[in-house]
Amino acid sequence: MAFDEMTLGNGSVRPAYTDLAQWLSTAPLDLLSHRRDEAELLFRRIGITFAVYGDKDGAERLIPFDIIPRILAASEWATLQRGLEQRVRALNAYIKDVYGKREVVRAGVVPEDLVFGNPAFRPEMAGQKVPHDVYVHIAGIDIVRVDADTFYVLEDNARTPSGVSYMLENREVTMRLFPEVVAQHRIAPVENYTDELLASLRSVAPRSAPSDPVVVLLTPGIYNSAYYEHSFLADKLGIEIVEGRDLFVRDEVVYMRTTEGPKRVDVIYRRIDDDFLDPLAFRPDSALGVPGLMSAYQAGNVTLTNAVGTGVADDKAVYSYMPEILRFFLGEEPILKNVPTFRCREPQALAHVLDNLEELVVKEVSGSGGYGMLIGPHATREQIETFRAKLQAEPFGYIAQPTLSLSTCPCFVDSGIAPRHVDLRPFVLTGSDKIRIVPGGLTRVALKEGSLVVNSSQGGGTKDTWVLDR
Repeated sequence: MAFDEMTLGNGSVRPAYTDLAQWLSTAPLDLLSHRRDEAELLFRRIGITFAVYGDKDGAERLIPFDIIPRILAASEWATLQRGLEQRVRALNAYIKDVYGKREVVRAGVVPEDLVFGNPAFRPEMAGQKVPHDVYVHIAGIDIVRVDADTFYVLEDNARTPSGVSYMLENREVTMRLFPEVVAQHRIAPVENYTDELLASLRSVAPRSAPSDPVVVLLTPGIYNSAYYEHSFLADKLGIEIVEGRDLFVRDEVVYMRTTEGPKRVDVIYRRIDDDFLDPLAFRPDSALGVPGLMSAYQAGNVTLTNAVGTGVADDKAVYSYMPEILRFFLGEEPILKNVPTFRCREPQALAHVLDNLEELVVKEVSGSGGYGMLIGPHATREQIETFRAKLQAEPFGYIAQPTLSLSTCPCFVDSGIAPRHVDLRPFVLTGSDKIRIVPGGLTRVALKEGSLVVNSSQGGGTKDTWVLDR
């Protein structure tokens, strides 16, 4: 039985949800249905859509929005915040080390092949200093809950984490739809996220940059599935959104083409993967990047956020070592624990996984988006045997975890109000001065009854996340 974040097993309502539960008990279903229709209309007018790569239709979709907010008590958030700050400090220390002294490898904390054989490892970054020693400026840490007191880190997103625009728009839409309910609660704000992001980005400008550094957002272009978020953030930040063709490098300095002539760029918030950043350094067929960008970066004349090569820290095999990594670099016990993980690369773990596939979740080390995984309890015999063959052929490419009973929240679905499984992606900003986290994050919800997959590409939706400010 999954832990429900609003209602306990005896039918009592948890304190954070008292006012919301009372309102829901009196709200007619027709009203909720009407508000849901209003929300969809608002999102269509705003233009919040995404595309799924490989989709035959190629159509832009709305991410379904559940109108019932998720609520976290201030004390719950305080624990999460401390754990998130600790986690991100460890991620930054690890990335700095694997491209520097590599003490974590020499100490045997992380196997050497997981570092140097990692597809995201960038030899170009070896020995490379980055401004202010910050590598992961924007992290999206996926959190799941299993009971009243236990939160697990499910995944670390240290490359180009997405979804923050939905966090912001979800709050705005909720305030428009339910002003009377919002007024009953003291909710910590999230709308200052873009101010905090801009402050973080400016703080990590190269030391040679002026006191008012120029920041731009680099996008692959309008056909990217997350382009709405790119344009939304650039607008909210008050910075230029640029494509690779809008930038050029001269004498190891990056410039932006403007109607008034070239303008030096100091910080690039890039939403382009490493492979496509610079055709002279990575994929020569890339038309998305900026020729010579890496030379300017290596010369210390521009900051890239997140840094090149951060993917070395966020694959699922390295994830399994994060508690040891955290202890090694910080000398602290993890505040937020990992989900217990079997490394299929280890023979004893592999044997256990093969014997218990029906009970486990098996994930590709480099997989994402809910793809490339097996959820044993919900899989067919054919799917299980297919994964058995994959594990036997390439055990190094997989990890396995117990099937967690993710917490549920009340959602408004076609049948009425019903529990659905959720996770949470808080966004952690690291500048040269401090770590900033706006209270809450993006709650993703598995809208299909019984489903544990929250990814939008797999039919998941989102909901507003309230952190009570008392």
